[in-house]
Amino acid sequence: MSLDWLASPAKPLDQAALDAARARQGQLTKPPGSLGMLEDIAVRLAGMQGREKPELEKVRIVVFAADHGVAAEGVSAFPQAVTGQMILNFAHGGAAISVLAREQGAELEVVDVGSLAELPYFPNVVVRKAGLGTANFRRAPAMSEDQLEAALQAGRDAVERALAAGARLFIGGEMGIANTSAATAIACALLNLEPEALAGPGTGLDNAGVRHKVQVIRESLALHQGAMTSPLEALRHVGGFEIAALCGAYLACAQAGLPVLVDGFIASSAALVALRIQPEAAGWLFYGHASAEPGHARLMAALNARPLVDLGLRLGEGSGAAVALPLLRLACALHNGMATFAGAGVAGKSHA
Repeated sequence: MSLDWLASPAKPLDQAALDAARARQGQLTKPPGSLGMLEDIAVRLAGMQGREKPELEKVRIVVFAADHGVAAEGVSAFPQAVTGQMILNFAHGGAAISVLAREQGAELEVVDVGSLAELPYFPNVVVRKAGLGTANFRRAPAMSEDQLEAALQAGRDAVERALAAGARLFIGGEMGIANTSAATAIACALLNLEPEALAGPGTGLDNAGVRHKVQVIRESLALHQGAMTSPLEALRHVGGFEIAALCGAYLACAQAGLPVLVDGFIASSAALVALRIQPEAAGWLFYGHASAEPGHARLMAALNARPLVDLGLRLGEGSGAAVALPLLRLACALHNGMATFAGAGVAGKSHA
């Protein structure tokens, strides 16, 4: 394996399709711009799909799961065993993302990219372990170079499976006890921010728990500061296997021309790494929701991103992105199904 593929450029959006979709929006029976972001979404999707009338019938949701050595530092309100238990819950269809996928006819795949659990076979769980959890990044780099490479490749492979299944949109989710600590550490390293600016309760820490989490992240950043010389090295030293897989997936989607709907805080930290590696991949990413995790607003500002909904969600799993999916589908329906002024015999805007 090699990381050379990360340098492949993002696919450019189709300018002719963008122009055609923009022209169509100008002919629909409504005042120009009156559907706001829904118009922008439809036009962007047209450019992504290379067609004047985009569609999102087939959607693939992939949840990457992994354990974190830093959980040993007491930075989560839940025990580490929950990661493996939640993989089982996903497999049995009982998690929030399972319900959201079913309700919207989206295909759900779970990728175990590094849990500690030894689980029975499930047809909807793909096992691609980069390791049995990361190392405790308060003491050592979270992962080796080979493990980072394997986790990034797991994300790329998931995108290839999604494309083979005919997916028109990719949603990446994550599960991993202590992964808000990893996401916070990555964001602090790349944005040059103190942990206090980004750290939050995660799975439900109280104020004392958040202060302890801040201290663990501060000490970890100090330990690895000299070694985090690139976005990939930051990811390797303080990241997680599922965050690396999401990063790889986002880059692979942009390279292949598959639109992405990004989830919340942890998924956005993966997007931050991806866009530091390949800035032009930004054109392929939509952002589903504004997470209630305090650091997410700082991430959205750094990414120049505008989330589609703000419902106070902070679950992860890809759930916030899945909740926002109907907005993208409605944007397509409006764009494709509304009548034009000429077709409906409605007078257009007066130019007098």
